[in-house]
Amino acid sequence: MASFSFGAGNARKLATIPLYAAGRILTLVVPRTRDEWVFGCAVGIADGALALWDVAAADGRRPVWLVGSEREATDAAARGIPTVPRRSLRGLWRTARARVVVVTHGFGDVNRYAVSGAFVVQLWHGIPLKRIGLDSPETLRVPAAVARARSARAVRGLLRWMYRGAARRIRVLPAASHLVRGRLESAFSLPDASVPVTGEPRVDVLSRGTAEDRRTAARAAIARAVPRPQEATRFVLYAPTWRDGAADPAIPTAGEWTRIVDVLERHDATLLVRSHPLGAGDYAPPSHTDRVQSLSSELVPDVTPLLPGLDALVTDYSSLAFDASLVPLPTVFLAPDVEEYARRRGFYGRYADVAGDDWAADWTEAAAQLDALLGDDDARERRLERARTLSARVHSFRDGRNAERVYRAILAGTAEDDHPREGSG
Repeated sequence: MASFSFGAGNARKLATIPLYAAGRILTLVVPRTRDEWVFGCAVGIADGALALWDVAAADGRRPVWLVGSEREATDAAARGIPTVPRRSLRGLWRTARARVVVVTHGFGDVNRYAVSGAFVVQLWHGIPLKRIGLDSPETLRVPAAVARARSARAVRGLLRWMYRGAARRIRVLPAASHLVRGRLESAFSLPDASVPVTGEPRVDVLSRGTAEDRRTAARAAIARAVPRPQEATRFVLYAPTWRDGAADPAIPTAGEWTRIVDVLERHDATLLVRSHPLGAGDYAPPSHTDRVQSLSSELVPDVTPLLPGLDALVTDYSSLAFDASLVPLPTVFLAPDVEEYARRRGFYGRYADVAGDDWAADWTEAAAQLDALLGDDDARERRLERARTLSARVHSFRDGRNAERVYRAILAGTAEDDHPREGSG
């Protein structure tokens, strides 16, 4: 399992400053092509980037996807999406020539050294509950050796300047609602005009068609990923968030695994474990059981379309809680380190505003809550109602057309660049 931390990432960022400078020179002398778009996504041919690509392609455009692996190239080819390796000279050139650059995580989704001067669309990858970007002290974390040096403050100042400079390149960052818009404007230091309330393209899949159709499609996708009989079983997803490379503090003990498996067997359920692709932790029960299965990002790059096929979600601070509220899906919140996480990362609002005041502090409590919602219709309905209430707070649109609104915002923004209104300059 891959692990990543801001400290290590920031060290690499500082070490590659000469490459950023060279890329900036390149983008100053190479003109951008009016109609060329490039796409990239850290998790593959998926997420909001894929939803937006489909809309752009339906309008007659043929954007190029910058891929980082053979699997991504294969997945793109299966969908008829043209690709270029993002870390190649061709990837550098296509990024430098593109009028519109679409990413979901960061500029590394394309070729990070050739983004300057493009119309950047940052789709992001979920509604933030934990503080992100410039709102979080973790973003400017430096390696321990640097933190102890006298130059630490200057290094953090340089990093802040680099992050702000990168954020200023973003022209469109879609928000799910006005509540979420404020968080994104703060985290990326962006003006109102750059953060339109359009809804997130990545969750369009949770609103299209009927609920029955969405569940059927999701269960079929789960069946392809999980090797066990599908006819009767329920599925519970456990999705802990990233902890800056540290291990998940909620990894079950041997005794807790016994309780978890007992609940799963009692309700004919399977626990699908989706650890964060940049996190760390061992989620193997001490005794073999097919009631616990991995649903890693290697198996399923984008878990969002699978949410309607689930029967419950267990998470801590993940944005999946907001996605699941669209289904709606009953959620058990398992957060053994709330105070420590709040100190290191911080939350937008209070954790209780999302999780309620009854979140579980360990798997013993979480298993008991899971037992109740799987076995008691009233308990399940209470959690469903909580999900609906959360969805009403954070999602302004539920029509499956978020990607279309974002596409129109891009066209309007590029048209304004081409033909600025009198007095706007």
